[in-house]
Amino acid sequence: MPHLRRFAISLLSDTNAADDLVQDCISRALSKLDQFRDGSNMRAWLFTILHNLHVEQGRRRNRAAAEIVSISGDERQNAAAPTQEVGLTVRDLYRALDELDDEHRQIILMIGVGELSYKQTAEILGIPVGTVMSRLARGRERLRILMAQGAKPALRRVK
Repeated sequence: MPHLRRFAISLLSDTNAADDLVQDCISRALSKLDQFRDGSNMRAWLFTILHNLHVEQGRRRNRAAAEIVSISGDERQNAAAPTQEVGLTVRDLYRALDELDDEHRQIILMIGVGELSYKQTAEILGIPVGTVMSRLARGRERLRILMAQGAKPALRRVK
């Protein structure tokens, strides 16, 4: 449950909506328990259900399938350690994640936040492991570039 909740929060950036998504996931899993194959990975199955529910809800709202909703600055500050530098880094990370393509963001969050393996991520998304690896590499590189750009202060000349 904690892994599902963390992944849902990373997808939605809203704890209430994430809790609802996890509850829907557990409800669907219990109602479809007869479809679970013995010997398969329960965690990956639950992540698949959570991912599919998130995509379905996004489609219903006429948005992109994996759009992350921005959270307010107050919530970001509360989520970070009480030092300014760490808070600014976390803010820059959220902004950089918001700028990534959905396919790269999802994989980074599944592997980085959800602590899933490449194989589990590939199964959940229905793509080959090699695609997961290449998207992760491209996503991390793009994230590095975005974070480096965020580190440069925007200065303007005052006369």
